[in-house]
Amino acid sequence: MIVAANLHVTAFAKIRSRTSMQVLRTPLLATILLALAGSGVAQNPKPNPDDGYIPVVAPDKKKKKGDEITQALPPSPELPSAVTTETARLAYQVSPLSSKGLLSQQTRDALKALLRSNRGPIVKLRAFVAGSGDLRRIGEIAGEMFQEKHLPLPALSVAQVGALPLEGAQVVIEATEADRKVVNPSGVAFLAAQPASRVADSLAKLKRVLAAAGLQPSEALLITCFVSALDDQRDTQQAMAADFPGAALDYVQMQRAPVTPAASCEATARLTRPAASSDSQMAAVSSPQVVITGTQLAFGNHDSDFTLAFERLEKTLAASKTRLDRVVIAHLYITASGLSSRVLAIQSAHSNPAHPPAITLVPFESLPSLDALFGIDVIAVPEL
Repeated sequence: MIVAANLHVTAFAKIRSRTSMQVLRTPLLATILLALAGSGVAQNPKPNPDDGYIPVVAPDKKKKKGDEITQALPPSPELPSAVTTETARLAYQVSPLSSKGLLSQQTRDALKALLRSNRGPIVKLRAFVAGSGDLRRIGEIAGEMFQEKHLPLPALSVAQVGALPLEGAQVVIEATEADRKVVNPSGVAFLAAQPASRVADSLAKLKRVLAAAGLQPSEALLITCFVSALDDQRDTQQAMAADFPGAALDYVQMQRAPVTPAASCEATARLTRPAASSDSQMAAVSSPQVVITGTQLAFGNHDSDFTLAFERLEKTLAASKTRLDRVVIAHLYITASGLSSRVLAIQSAHSNPAHPPAITLVPFESLPSLDALFGIDVIAVPEL
């Protein structure tokens, strides 16, 4: 065997020294080359790991695709059902409208804008979505972004509207914040939406409610108007800014189909003196803290389904040391105007008749679940 190997090596050396292509093409030399390649004599010696060589192991091509290990993304954090915050530090802002990208990108851009200009931790988000995007993405994206920045998670309310006042815009977000300093030393007033045939008339009603409490329009912190048709209310933004300078402003179309009454505006304002009384139009709150909830949905079209939503909300409030009969304002989101009387009757049964909450009831296109016909979020005063 040793003699044969030496002969192979000698022959190979002689072949390499010749440069004539004619010689290389001869059948005899081709046979010798093939034999040498098969014998492995002319191949490089196997590297020794002890010399510092780190072998690279080629992947197993026979490995089945199903055997590959896939890394699942962690689920988005679950947003809290309710948040407790200081009344004297409540502040508000509204995200700028954008037509860039689809719902996910616009949501991220809106949240980035809110987080850049916030004056303290954001405790509640209320998003109005236009178009066919998945409403559940709002909560997922908010949870991811707040968690990445190591910020406390806010409560959330989401509703689908008919349209927003910018072509291509798919989301607008209202943010409730806990300001770093005291901005409402006497407390806050929550005004129920005032239905009217025009935005101007609804805003005039808000001003009258404020005047009855000794408040000026300049004390408004947030104004939100719900309209039946954007084309019929083209001057909404200008009218809101003229009547309530300094307030954060937001307005949306409730549903694509006509809605009666055609306009309904609500407000939050700063109290100039501690609250003396409240009624169904305005809840004046001077308590040190308030509990702000996300939306509780009702699945199904029976009164028992609506009642169950209130019962779940009661449990949420109990965890924050308050109750339904301590609610100061309730937002009722319905998907059909025919539900109004039924929902109001159930809500009234769970309220304190001596101190009824201010109520904003507005019809919307849909809620985050296709089975949900009704949703409710509230602001309540915790027990001392």
